Amino acid sequence: MLANQKLTLNGVAARFDISRPAISKHIKILTECGLVVIHKQGRERYCEAQLEKLNEVSDWVEQYRNLWEQRFDRLDAYLSELQKKEKNHGRK
Repeated sequence: MLANQKLTLNGVAARFDISRPAISKHIKILTECGLVVIHKQGRERYCEAQLEKLNEVSDWVEQYRNLWEQRFDRLDAYLSELQKKEKNHGRK
């Protein structure tokens, strides 16, 4: 939602069925992570997404992608082997 436009905290809260304080807590966490920046304009506080920060998350995940793909490939091979053994055992 914030990727498309800046919104006030009330504007964000109006789009969810949870309390304004709960929205504030979520926004605070996103701000601490650097994914959202809050700009004051007069009395209003506008939330703006910092999508480039998601690149850090993507880079971190990418480090582990190959590792998990290899593990899942080995698991798939192991399960296929078990199925073959089970089929062959059932024929005897």
